[in-house]
Amino acid sequence: MSAISVLEQPLVADDVAEAPALALTPLAESKLREIMAEKNLTNHGLRVYVAGGGCSGLQYGMAFESNPQDFDTIINQNGVKLIVDGSSLMYLSGASIDYAENVMGGGFRIDNPNVYESGCSCGSGASAEDEMGSEGGCACGGSCGCNH
Repeated sequence: MSAISVLEQPLVADDVAEAPALALTPLAESKLREIMAEKNLTNHGLRVYVAGGGCSGLQYGMAFESNPQDFDTIINQNGVKLIVDGSSLMYLSGASIDYAENVMGGGFRIDNPNVYESGCSCGSGASAEDEMGSEGGCACGGSCGCNH
């Protein structure tokens, strides 16, 4: 039996009032449509995931995918599918994906309200708050000189 969930925006988390699980800005939605059309990826969605990053905090990944896995959540925003595994969804609740261009090129970025900037001197850290809501220190054990 498949446990794939399909959600129409906005998804509201039980403990976060009126916060969508994950949303695309209009520019990001438009750019994704453009890229998917250029690459003939009409039956694909964008997988968005979170990985631990040590001193750098959370790291995000994105890839086009045509076959969601069991227990994935599919967020459908105006026909653009975002595919997120359950563990990543915990960290991405309320986040948004935007697209920006600069002199170095363009790219997608995730604005996540669930992280705080640690100020760790060994990298621009962004860490999730723990279950009690307290902000932890440097993820690299304090050896980076961040005095946490």
